[in-house]
Amino acid sequence: MLVSRRLKRLLQMMPGKRRFGVYRFLPFFFVLGGAMEWFMINVRIGKETFYDVYRRKRSERQYEASRMEKSE
Repeated sequence: MLVSRRLKRLLQMMPGKRRFGVYRFLPFFFVLGGAMEWFMINVRIGKETFYDVYRRKRSERQYEASRMEKSE
């Protein structure tokens, strides 16, 4: 309960409640989304980034699809 009260108090302190309502938190989500995108593009885990894996899987699917079309 103590954490819940602190969280409520912190959220109440955010400016713009009367004018923007719940939408006052929207800029934080934009920043969070941008940070996540930057992380996925630039941070390597092992030898690959998320987009390296995404591009490889996409090209593998395209190759398999073209192979299936040729075999039919």
